[in-house]
Amino acid sequence: MNFAGLGNFWPRALLGLIGFSSGALVAGGVVALTIGLGIVERFVGISHTAKSARLYESMICLGGVDGCLVTVYLPYLFLGRTGLLVTGLFSGVFVGGWIMALAELLNVFPVFIRRLGLTKGKSYLVISLALGKVLGSLLEFGMRWGK
Repeated sequence: MNFAGLGNFWPRALLGLIGFSSGALVAGGVVALTIGLGIVERFVGISHTAKSARLYESMICLGGVDGCLVTVYLPYLFLGRTGLLVTGLFSGVFVGGWIMALAELLNVFPVFIRRLGLTKGKSYLVISLALGKVLGSLLEFGMRWGK
């Protein structure tokens, strides 16, 4: 075989292999962290949909792949306001699930509630935290503070 016409093929192939391997490693770490935190099990337990657990796991993996593709290739997708609303809702649920799982893993809420001396209204505390997050996000995006 004559490889003289390939030029910069081997350096590019090596970089591609390194990039693919690094992405697979990071994706494996994210999936392992998701399973380790018990996010899927918690969602299944809350929603009482044990039959769909494999579907949840598949959607998490597809979401990770989609996130990688969007991050790397930066495609322009005009989805309209409805698409933006649905994407924002799903992204918010995902990030909120991560935050709550991490907070629960680190026992943030029990320690915080014990330090405040709360005996009643714990659910109101969690709801107010969620509403504060939503309000902050709406202000940031609505006022374009991130630009």
